Amino acid sequence: MKIFPTPAEALSGLLFPGMTIMSGGFGLSGNPEKLIDALLADGVGDLTIISNNCGADGFGLWKLLNAGQIRKMVSSYVGENKLFASLYLSGELELELNPQGTLAERIRAGGAGIPAFYTKTGVGTVVAEGKPVETFDGQLYLRERWLRADLSIVKAWKADPEGNLVYRKTARNFNPVMATAGVMTVAEVEELVPAGALDPDQIHTPGIYVNRVVQGEHYEKRIEQRTVRPRTGEGEAR
Repeated sequence: MKIFPTPAEALSGLLFPGMTIMSGGFGLSGNPEKLIDALLADGVGDLTIISNNCGADGFGLWKLLNAGQIRKMVSSYVGENKLFASLYLSGELELELNPQGTLAERIRAGGAGIPAFYTKTGVGTVVAEGKPVETFDGQLYLRERWLRADLSIVKAWKADPEGNLVYRKTARNFNPVMATAGVMTVAEVEELVPAGALDPDQIHTPGIYVNRVVQGEHYEKRIEQRTVRPRTGEGEAR
């Protein structure tokens, strides 16, 4: 059985100082927040975190950043995370900033066993510093390396006892590729279903990639930036 009763138990024996962790999510959607809380409680430090961004004020990976547990971020977006920005600008946090598509492809390559690939994105910019550039069909391409991790933590909607995962809507972001690129993958899910309950054609991450599963509770479903407009008048077009 791959099912563990608590996030702390799901991470038991997998954590060590200086490790590299991939953490799924995009903005506030699809973050493995209960597993992040377990990392915070454990106190493991000197971490390299690979994630699109680093949470938001008081939420997600921000907690590890605030506790001083992260040494380096590999990301594509700093965003409105003021702590992230201030720690980087003060030199207290290392940052490897990637174009978003490049970050996704580096992770996918890590899961697929492809050590390097070429892309036009970043040629002639600071992104290309220190990286080989080659010509193909008269165009310059930048060589990027794969990304892999000691541990991937992901968030899914449903899982069965074999670790097959289904993501819900925009939570299907970096989670599927990260699930393939960790030496160990731990998934937190909202719902556990019996074996055979998931339609095989609807499974996004096969259980062969998932080592451990834990069911979380009380998900807040935050909205990152809420925008509204005045209601239209009675009978007006909507």
